[in-house]
Amino acid sequence: MVGSPVTPHDVTPPLGGYSHGWLVPEGRKLLFISGQIPETADGAVPEDFESQCRAVWDNIRKILAAGGMGFGNLVKVTTFLTSKTQVDANSRIRQDVLRDCRPALTVMIAETLESQWLLEIEAVAAA
Repeated sequence: MVGSPVTPHDVTPPLGGYSHGWLVPEGRKLLFISGQIPETADGAVPEDFESQCRAVWDNIRKILAAGGMGFGNLVKVTTFLTSKTQVDANSRIRQDVLRDCRPALTVMIAETLESQWLLEIEAVAAA
């Protein structure tokens, strides 16, 4: 991982799977990943939330690899869900995919551009 987590002692500790902030040292390479939708390379959109979530993370993995990085390089992740009922599954899948990587994190409930997309995730990575 590049940089270090920032968790002030006078702020409530993170509730799970993330860091409050992430400090990237000067002179590092940054990769900004646009919001990724749950579409596979052939244009298919899986029907269920878990499959969509894993498809999004697979797209992010491929973009990171194209930039010479991996999940360990993530410093900020923003997830847009379409329902609060997806929060637990999203958290479980994110932690399964990212393992020990704990980037700064935001999760919001929002409407996606296309109704069949149950989530969208954008990210920032550093190397």
